[in-house]
Amino acid sequence: MEVKLDQPPVPGAAPATLRQRMEQHRTNPSCGACHGVIDPIGIALENFDAIGKWRDATSGQPVDAATALWDGTPLNGAAGLREALMARSPQFAETVAEKLLAYGLGRKVEYYDMPTIRSVVSRARDRNYRLRELIKGVASSPAFQRRVRQPTTVDPLVAQEH
Repeated sequence: MEVKLDQPPVPGAAPATLRQRMEQHRTNPSCGACHGVIDPIGIALENFDAIGKWRDATSGQPVDAATALWDGTPLNGAAGLREALMARSPQFAETVAEKLLAYGLGRKVEYYDMPTIRSVVSRARDRNYRLRELIKGVASSPAFQRRVRQPTTVDPLVAQEH
């Protein structure tokens, strides 16, 4: 029985798969711009459930983890995603370094942080962009070492009691 995505589920019919729901969502132009980029990564990882357990079927249907990235690069499951990321190691490492720095600084990364990120990635290149090297690079960067903590807000009522 074919599942129609634009109608409510029929009692007794298999629910639409996550992949089918995402494909429908991407048909909306305002959603498709972003989801066309991020959904293929999720589809490639569809064999993993919410807690990371491997599964061969979802909603009673076999998992189809074959997809393509936004640039047309074909992916076949998690192994295909890994290959695609490894082929883009410098870009992937830069994104990871950006996220690590943003987390470490407690703020979003700005244009003036880019030299720090490029330096971290450049140093990690000699060690195959290992996560350990990216973390060490961010932690030893001047931006992280000299970060300024945001002052905490003092409640005037509490301050008067002391």
